[in-house]
Amino acid sequence: MRPSCKLAPGVLLRSAAGGVAPAAALANSLRLSRTLVTLIVSILLSSFAANGASAHFIPLQLDGQTFIHDPSTIIQDGARYYVFGTGDGITMKSSPDLIHWTNCAPIFDEPPAWTTNAVPDFRGLFWAPDIIRLNGKFYLYYAVSTWGKQVSAIGLATNPTLDPSAGNYRWTDCGMVIQSTNGSDFNTIDPSLMRDNDGKVWMAFGSYWHGIYLTQLDPQTGLRGTNSALYPLAWNYSIEASCLMRHENYYYLFVDWGQCCEGTNSTYEVRVGRAKSVTGPYLDRRGKDLLDDGGTMFLRSTGRFIGPGHIGILRAGGTIWFSYHYYDAATDGRSRLALGKLAWTKDAWPVPTK
Repeated sequence: MRPSCKLAPGVLLRSAAGGVAPAAALANSLRLSRTLVTLIVSILLSSFAANGASAHFIPLQLDGQTFIHDPSTIIQDGARYYVFGTGDGITMKSSPDLIHWTNCAPIFDEPPAWTTNAVPDFRGLFWAPDIIRLNGKFYLYYAVSTWGKQVSAIGLATNPTLDPSAGNYRWTDCGMVIQSTNGSDFNTIDPSLMRDNDGKVWMAFGSYWHGIYLTQLDPQTGLRGTNSALYPLAWNYSIEASCLMRHENYYYLFVDWGQCCEGTNSTYEVRVGRAKSVTGPYLDRRGKDLLDDGGTMFLRSTGRFIGPGHIGILRAGGTIWFSYHYYDAATDGRSRLALGKLAWTKDAWPVPTK
């Protein structure tokens, strides 16, 4: 059924008997038409939101020093929030309220010695960190790699506090967590950490080379056990920047499709799938496996907000926040931090909202 169109000037509405309808009948008909239009629009909007059209999302307005690439999960320590990103020595920023951001000093003055042994071409530009709190300390994971190469590694550093002014603020290098070389089934970049309800700690990682993988970490050391299995989770010809979370009865895997790092020419978009088990299979809304190019749209370019990617999840004050970066067309395509809230459809699919 399609809604009625507006009456053209001078056109009379005729009754079933062929006569001209009285004014009251005309008014009732117009009200019915408006009600029908409203109902149809409401149904369409609900359908669009459920299938990813809500991915055209405008983030909250942040200010201060918000330029960042590959932001980590935002994490709270005391009265402040912290986020880490790709950069020389690892970029670090802090905020008292999630809105106003300032720069902190980089994590490393010099790269740990093991990094250039593992990745000979590495020159100190650390990629895509992520952070989690375990055992009263902060565990910061980061990638060591070079552009377009599979020779990569994920490292770990810990700190009892994230407050740079604290007397015990000191990053301790814990070495390498996992490594890939030419011919490996995976590429060890873009770590994403999640602690499950049973206390188990999982790390999703990977890009391009055979896609996204999962492995379990020792919750005491933060390192991977020698017998820790590897589980393939998702694949696409251009995929990376995974983010793993649990919400009620499902595990959700966010991934980026497309190309990053090209300013306003970047084509990043965020897709999502879900699973009953942390190890998969992760299926999209259509039931297609993420290992077979599946992935429901979650977030894509809108206006000046180009190439959104690298989702992180923060639970604070009863709200589930998601952070990411976008390439800002208003600043010549520089990447900025962005923030939104997660809402959930009736059938438990995440959608972005303010």
